[in-house]
Parts: sequence; structure tokens; C-alpha cells
Amino acid sequence: MSPARLVFLVCTAQVLAQVGAYAWPALLPGFVERWGLTNSEAGWITSMLYAAYTVSVPILVTSTDRIDPKRIYLLGVGFTVLGHLGFALFADGFWSAMVCRALAGIGWAGTYMTGLKLLADRVDARLLSRATAGHAASIGISGSASFLVAGQVASIWDWQTAFWLSGLCALAAWLIVAFAAPWQEPKPKNGAKLFDFGPVFRNTSALAYSLAYCVHTWEMNAMRGWCVAFLAWVALSTGTDDSWFPPTAAATVMGLLGTGVSVFGNEMSIRLGRQRLVALAMGLSILCGLTIGWFGSYSYGLAVAFILGYGAVIWLDSSSLTAGAAGAADPARRGATLAVHSMLGYAGGFVGPLVIGFTLDAAGGMSQQGWGIAFGTLAAAMLAGRIAFVLMRPRDLAGDRVRG
Repeated sequence: MSPARLVFLVCTAQVLAQVGAYAWPALLPGFVERWGLTNSEAGWITSMLYAAYTVSVPILVTSTDRIDPKRIYLLGVGFTVLGHLGFALFADGFWSAMVCRALAGIGWAGTYMTGLKLLADRVDARLLSRATAGHAASIGISGSASFLVAGQVASIWDWQTAFWLSGLCALAAWLIVAFAAPWQEPKPKNGAKLFDFGPVFRNTSALAYSLAYCVHTWEMNAMRGWCVAFLAWVALSTGTDDSWFPPTAAATVMGLLGTGVSVFGNEMSIRLGRQRLVALAMGLSILCGLTIGWFGSYSYGLAVAFILGYGAVIWLDSSSLTAGAAGAADPARRGATLAVHSMLGYAGGFVGPLVIGFTLDAAGGMSQQGWGIAFGTLAAAMLAGRIAFVLMRPRDLAGDRVRG
């Protein structure tokens, strides 16, 4: 099979696997009311997907250094199907939702980076950066659309139908890869221990990108998990009719805009230098985190503008960070490097939504002050990450045209 056809098939499967990715945060305000959840409990359910991902990804993605990534991918998508269909059939409160979200998290651990590994093993090193950006774009577009899809399906039918659709789309992704993607030859052992992560952590250049990805995903998943709730609160507190641009539509546009910005940011990394682009994006994120909660609360239109602008800033270095880690990795340990990269990233992704929920409850609930402090925690995390990234001084990649 030609590399171009393989890329098309993997990206198509990733689009289908991601259709239900953010059905839960898209419908979160309704579940909070329906099940009587606190903000902290809602944060736990949001974060459970990322917690399961963090625990599973070192095993699943590292295994692709010895096992055909196709096998791991099919296992992962199978868990995704179970998570979505289980939610539609059995979720009726906090604990059942947690279990289903955990299944979906294991599924995503066996799907996201293993799909990238399918491509990384067959793409020329100088084209790896753009291949990574294209893979991320397919996921970003579908993940963004999942907000609007879930919102529209739930409004026309019910929330169970939204999760049924998510599960069936993931099943279609499983069938595409199972019957169309080629199997790989068994991989020879290179003498290195499969789960020896020591060399990965000693690769300071790749590790710097992974640590930056940790705070990046902290911020991104916090925004994905709570932007609909924030916009719904602003509309309610200001007495604004949000039907002209519903919160789920705003979340979808945020993700689509961010996906385009991510591809643009990767191109800028190639032209200007990866370190410079990442440091710039992190600095802008700090500024956004310090202002959105305080000023976005004054009007719904202003809140939407802040969400879209902040989302663009968050996504600016998304592809650049993953491409940096993959490109700086030892080729024989690329699977292990991507596993560590994902583990650190989604550990941050687990903490981010949870901290927002805890902060809102500690501040007495949703209010201008509560949201101001909650988004301020994102700025604090990003500041710590930026300091670490600058001090570690990772190298740019082959093909990055750095200008002095």
C-alpha cells in the first residue's frame, strides 16, 4: 500500500473514532442538573478519560516498538466502542459514568499515538513534521465537530442517541483499519528492553517537548471540558439569548479554528524555529488565562470572543510539540518516546479539568471571581511549563530553518 493511501485510511479512521470524543463535556450542563452533580464530580468524570489514558498509554504505545501498531489500534478502538455504547446503555449517575469514561480513555490510549506510530514508521524524517500535523488535523476537526454533533443529536432525540452514534462511528473506524490497512512484518528485537524508559527520560530534547506538552494538554483539556459550561453560565448570568451561537457551536468553532492554527503553527516552527514558536505560544497562553475569567464574564459575545481567541493560542504549538518529541526521539525508541510524551501530556490533561472543578467549588460556585481564579490556575501551570522549557533548551528538528 502506498504511504499516501495509508495516511488517508488512518486519518479517516481517526475522524470516525473521534466523533464522540467530547460528547460528555458538550452535554455537561444537562448532566449536572439531571444527576445533581457538583462541579468537582463533573470534573472527575471529565478527567477520568485522561486518567485512564495516562495509565494505559505507556503499555499500549510502547508495545508498538515490538508489536504491529495495527493490532494495538484495533484493541484501542474496541475499547472506545465499549465506552460509548456502555454510556448510552448503562450510565445513570456518577459512578457508572466514571466507568464508561475510563473505558473510552483506555480506547483513546490505544488509538491516538498508535495511529501516529503507523505513519511515523513509514514517513521520511524530513516529512515527519508535516505528517504529524496532518494526523493531528484530522483528529482535531472531528473532535471539534463532536461538540456540535452531540449537542444537535441530543436536542433532536436524546443524550443516549448521541452516545449511540459515537459508538457506531468508532465501530466503523475499527472496520476500516481491520480490513483495509496492511499488516506489518514482525519487528526484530534491537537488544533494548521494551519498557526501559530510562533512555527516553535522558533524552532531554524530547523530554522538554513532552513536559511542555504536559501543561499544554492541561490547559487544552480544561478548556475543552469547561468551555460549554462557562459560556452557558455567562449566558444565564447576563440574561443573554445564546440561540444565535450556542455554546456547543462555539466549542466546535474553537476546535476547528485551533486545528487550523495548529497546522499553521507547525509551519511557523519549521520557518522560525520550534523553540521560539513554543515559547511565544506559552507566553500568550499565560496572558489569556489571566484575563478570560474576569473580563469574559461581562457579556456572552465577549465570552465567545475570548473562548475563540484563547483556543487559537492554545492550539498554536500543539502539532509543534508532538512533532518535536517524535523528531527528537531515537528511532528505535520512538514508540516508547511517544508513550512518555502521551503519558505526561494526558497526566496534565487529567489534572486540568479537575482543578477547574475544585476551584469553582472552593470559590462558592460559578461566579466572575470563581471563573477568574479557575482560569488563573491555567496561567500558573503554563508559567511553570514555560520556565522549564526555556531552561532545558531543546533542539530544533531537521528541516527547521532557524533564523538568527
